[in-house]
Amino acid sequence: MTQIQLSDTSFCSTLSEADKPPVILLMGPTASGKTDLAIRWHEEQGAELVSVDSALIYRGMDIGTAKPTAAELARAPHRLIDFLDPLESYSAAEFRHDALAHIAEIQSRGKLPLLVGGTMMYFKRLLEGVADLPAADPALRAVLESRIQAEGLEVLHSELSRLDPASAQRIRPSDPQRLTRALEVCLISGRSMSELLAEQPKVALPFRPIPIALAPHDRAVLHERIETRFDQMLEQGFIAEVEALKARPELHAGLPSIRCVGYRQVWDYLEGRLSRDEMRERGIIATRQLAKRQLTWLRSWKGIHQIDSMGVNPYSETLKIVRQTST
Repeated sequence: MTQIQLSDTSFCSTLSEADKPPVILLMGPTASGKTDLAIRWHEEQGAELVSVDSALIYRGMDIGTAKPTAAELARAPHRLIDFLDPLESYSAAEFRHDALAHIAEIQSRGKLPLLVGGTMMYFKRLLEGVADLPAADPALRAVLESRIQAEGLEVLHSELSRLDPASAQRIRPSDPQRLTRALEVCLISGRSMSELLAEQPKVALPFRPIPIALAPHDRAVLHERIETRFDQMLEQGFIAEVEALKARPELHAGLPSIRCVGYRQVWDYLEGRLSRDEMRERGIIATRQLAKRQLTWLRSWKGIHQIDSMGVNPYSETLKIVRQTST
């Protein structure tokens, strides 16, 4: 099959928007089939893959994140996977920096970058840029995480509502990573994150994004796939994977890695707060809620191309979209 050809990228800064080299953004809710489609793009079109997933970054978190298997990664290597210890954190700003570097390197060799994942905030920051926010303060972050453990997320969310109502409305009380960051920005800068983000200048990208949303048109199909996949994870040793994490005394339930969907439910099960059946049920519900949030993001995304993941041939559909937008 004829592969898509890219134009010379040596003078990207002087190119019009239409002439900039394309970058495929393959988005979609969890369990929608993004990995299989991305691998096919690598094998048939030579696309080089960059992961856009805030859970796949962590080493030792393979089963519960539905990380591509060793065999799949041998067939189609993914960048920005398996490079961070679960004790560490990783921001959307850091993702943008790393993703832009990978895109530039891939394009310098005349290859097509394909960014695949479901962390919509990463996609948003990549395209819109990052505001000049204060750097993370490890000491303050530790204090806020201790407060989460002692006082609970609702108390900190109420504090954010007082300091930054716009951010509090946007950030769910159950999202400790974004909640902590928004409070951190307020306390360090004396200004709200929403104010700082509003001052963010529009950025010029060195590429032309082609956003594609892959999802079943029937929500019930997605729910069934999520339930089936969660049960498969349990059969594959998900609980043992979390036990290995829990055996590390420096890891705790307040970390972004352990707050990942599925991991926090299994952690609570191992702590004795949930029965096995409750853990399974809550894990499936949490994953469905994640998918709902991802779909909400995608519905509001301007200019996105919608593909039914249960259609006759999603690969052919995406290939048609990319060729049409590249001519």
